[in-house]
Amino acid sequence: MMPGFDGSSIDGSAYTYVVDLAQDSPSWLDSLVSAWSTYGLGLFAVLMLLGWWQARRVSARAALIALAVPLIVVVAYAVNSVFKTLVREDRPCQSLQVRTLEACPAPGDWSFPSNHAVIAAAAAVALLHVSRRLGTVAVVAACALAASRVWVGVHYPHDVMAGVLVGTLIAMLLTAGLHRIPETSAHRLTRSRLRPLLIAPQLAEATPYETK
Repeated sequence: MMPGFDGSSIDGSAYTYVVDLAQDSPSWLDSLVSAWSTYGLGLFAVLMLLGWWQARRVSARAALIALAVPLIVVVAYAVNSVFKTLVREDRPCQSLQVRTLEACPAPGDWSFPSNHAVIAAAAAVALLHVSRRLGTVAVVAACALAASRVWVGVHYPHDVMAGVLVGTLIAMLLTAGLHRIPETSAHRLTRSRLRPLLIAPQLAEATPYETK
């Protein structure tokens, strides 16, 4: 395999400072950050589920947008995968002689942009269009997750910043398109087998639609 791009010249010193700080930090803090870095994406799945559950009680279009959030995340991940193969940046733990909290990924598992940051940012921005409260929680969580990827040593700061930017832009573009869907078009879907996904039982009883 051909060697990848060495991104240490961009912000390698900042990366080294962070991973050295992690080595000098209390073990409980490192364990907490490492666990968040590994399992934090699960929180966004929970927030997406809560967002959809609440949106069903608002309107069919709101529920449709909520259902689209996971698809937006998948699109963001796919686009980011293309960026990774184009840039082919080696992981910082491969380019620099440092000790890291997390095991260094194998060569060929490119670093730029960060998948975790892309997924978290895309989910957070899309969730803001579903629920301001859930979206705000997701934004804070996305920032924390991005920072944790540098702390555990698997990404440069510019990797996670680029990931946040990619995820944000893609989510903004796709959600803008979803908001152009007329409410009447969303209501038409309630006459299909998607009805239970778009309308809560209480709302369906209050505003019945034709089922033919």
